[in-house]
Amino acid sequence: MRWWGIVALVAVTGCSAVHTPTPAGPPLARGDYEEGLASWYGPRFHGRRTANGEIYDQEDMTAAHKTLPLGSMVQVTNVDNARSLDLRVNDRGPIVDGRIIDLSKGAARILGVLGPGTAPVRVRVLAYGDNKYAKVPRGRIPSRPARR
Repeated sequence: MRWWGIVALVAVTGCSAVHTPTPAGPPLARGDYEEGLASWYGPRFHGRRTANGEIYDQEDMTAAHKTLPLGSMVQVTNVDNARSLDLRVNDRGPIVDGRIIDLSKGAARILGVLGPGTAPVRVRVLAYGDNKYAKVPRGRIPSRPARR
């Protein structure tokens, strides 16, 4: 094999390596907590599939986390106002560096994160999920009764 063949082989195999993100830190155990910045996501993703396969409803009490198993339950407390909610992790995120959790729009509203967009929070692990993919028929979000 000529020298250029070896160079080409190295270049091709080096470029095809799969990049796996570095975990955010040690895995969280039940009862552990982490503190950091939360953000929220809603309208752009409303009606699309989440990482676990269910249809995202921005008014549900759900969240996206980078490493916790899907289906995990967490207690999220806004450090600024002490409001707290139990949320189910059904998606992956946040994609913005420096943030530890993305809240659904409904959860962000209750926790007081909706207006400012981000807030310092404490996320405590209540229970690990099974990390299973939800089997949801394709289509739109099922109709819900009007909220009052």
